[in-house]
Parts: sequence; structure tokens; C-alpha cells
Amino acid sequence: MSAGRRRFVTGLGLAAAGLALAKPALADANPDVHWRMTSSFQPSLDLIFGGAQTFAKALADLTDSHFTVAVSPAGEIAPALEALDAVSNGTVECAHTALHYYWSKDPSFAFGSSTPFGMNARQHAAWLAEGGGGQLIDEFLADRNVFAIPAGNTGGQMAGWFRKEVHAAGDFQGLKMRVGGFAGKIFQMMGAEPAATPKDGIYPALESGALDAMEWVGPYDDEKFGERKEGERLNLSKVAPYYYYPGWWKGGMQFHLIVDKAKFDALPKPYQAAFRAAAALAHSSMQAKYDALNPGALKRLVVGGAELRLFPQEVIEACYKTANDLYAQLGAENPKFKKIADSYMAFRADQYLWWQVAEYSFDNFMIRQRRAKS
Repeated sequence: MSAGRRRFVTGLGLAAAGLALAKPALADANPDVHWRMTSSFQPSLDLIFGGAQTFAKALADLTDSHFTVAVSPAGEIAPALEALDAVSNGTVECAHTALHYYWSKDPSFAFGSSTPFGMNARQHAAWLAEGGGGQLIDEFLADRNVFAIPAGNTGGQMAGWFRKEVHAAGDFQGLKMRVGGFAGKIFQMMGAEPAATPKDGIYPALESGALDAMEWVGPYDDEKFGERKEGERLNLSKVAPYYYYPGWWKGGMQFHLIVDKAKFDALPKPYQAAFRAAAALAHSSMQAKYDALNPGALKRLVVGGAELRLFPQEVIEACYKTANDLYAQLGAENPKFKKIADSYMAFRADQYLWWQVAEYSFDNFMIRQRRAKS
């Protein structure tokens, strides 16, 4: 064989070897990754729990099922209020939860989800994405080796179901209400008695008078609250007929995916992008579903006996003052809380400056037109 032919054959052999080596490298660009997610919710809250399912399906679709996340309801892997810990301690790779559930660990958690007299869903999302809020939340979570990605919002919520009408702030004195977190602390400061009654015990407690009021979510979930397997449904208006609004402590209920940062950083970049894209899809989908389904549910609740009540102005103003007093107290005690609160409140002020110009003016006009035609 001539020297030239030997060089040609040798070159082909090296090229073939190179191709053989390249195949596993190409395959590694799409590794099979299977994560587990613990939810803080049960499937009965189908739109909220469904947000995690929407995320998981979108992620699988975006990665041709090479990256999948198995979603487990609260209690299967971790209790509802331990989802954050399950990610932080490595039990699971991610969780779907509401950060304000961990208020007792540090009140700063509240800013991740919703705060009394805070922002509405769109404003909160803007603060997280463009106003520095997301970075502040992740900085706050860093010592737990996790970070947060927005993944759903209910929009504005109702204040809940009351056995008796509320005419003045003094009516909260001695009121036994199923409510927790930041709002529960405010009600307590106003003389109420917050209670952490499990879901199955709420209806009988209202019926017996052991509870005077309860908050849940909004019309869609409140209508489904008492569903039973045999097709029966408990009617909350039978035991607590006054359905109050607004839920001033939940202008928008933001949910997050809590993610193990080290494991996320180890993912291929396309998988990271797919993960964030799937979360964004779940976020917008949940909000749209609530906006679409709440009106019909509200109509049915009223037909079923619910008596809509707007909190009197004097009551809301008293709650607002108490909330501001608590913000000041917590800010003085907790530097982390103050740092996030300062950013949040400054953004809120600018948002409502803008809202009163175009958003509110337009919405208010359209609401008046609807009333004029009804």
C-alpha cells in the first residue's frame, strides 16, 4: 500500500473513531432526568394542584419526556406545611407551595405569596419578575439551598364566610375565625381568635358555633368546598350565610415552585429553560382558569343562599391601620423583613399610581355600565 493510501485509510479510521466517540456525547445532551415534586395541596383543590400537573405535562412535552417530574399530593411524601423543608433537606427535588405557609419560620416569607393590603396578582408578578422581588426572595431562601419560580396565582380572594354580619371593627372582638399567617395575626391584634381548624372540621365547627367565620379561597373553590364522593355537597351558606369581600390579605395568592438549586444548576441549559417555560405556562393557565370559572360559581353561590357583603369602610380602614402597625413592628425586629418590605411597598406605591390612571378608571367605568344594564 502506498504511503498516500495509508494516510487516507488511517484518516478514515480516525474520523470513524471520532464519530463513535461523539455519539454518547450527543446522547448526553438529552439525558433522562426524573424528579419528584411534593405539593402542599390536595387534588380537591383542582386548579391549584392542577397547576403542578400542568407544569409537569408541559415539561415532559418540551423535553420529549426526557425530563419528567412526578407530582405527589400533600401528605404522600411530606405534609402540606413541610414541602419547603422536603426540598431543603434533599427528600425531593422540588415542591409546589405558597411561601406564606412558612410565616412561623420567618414573617418575611409572606412577601412571596401575598400580604395584607399588598398588590394584586398582576402587580405582584411584575414585582417578582421586573421589580427585584424575585431576587430578594431567592436571596432570602439561599441559606436553605433552594430558589423559587412563580407557578400560579388565584387572583383576588374573598374574605370568607361569617355567621353574623360585621358592622364595626369591634365586631371582631372574640370572633373565632379559621384564618392563619399574617392575616391571622392582624385579626388577633383586633381581638379575634384565629384558629387552625382542619378542613374536615370546619363545617361542623361553623354549624355548632365553635367557629364564627372561615376563609378559604374564592367562589370556585368555595363552591366545591363541601364536595363528597357520593355526589353531595355541603352548602357553606347554610351555616355561615354572609359571604364577605374583599379578602384584603390576599389581593392575589402567588404560588411557587421551590427548587433544589444545586440540582437545578447541574441540569443541561435546555432543561433549565424548559423548566422555567413550563412554570410560566402553569402560572398563566391557573390565573386564566380562576378568572373564567369564578363568575359562574359566584352566581350559583348567591342563588344557593350566600349573602354578599362588602366590609364597611370603617372596618377596612381599621384593618389597614393594624396591618401597617404590624409591618412597622416586624420591620424594626427583623432586618430581612424590612429589606423585602421596603422594596415591596415602594413598588406597590408606584403600581397604584399607575393603576388609578388607566386600569381602575377603565374597570370602574365598565362595572358601572354593567350595573346600568342589569
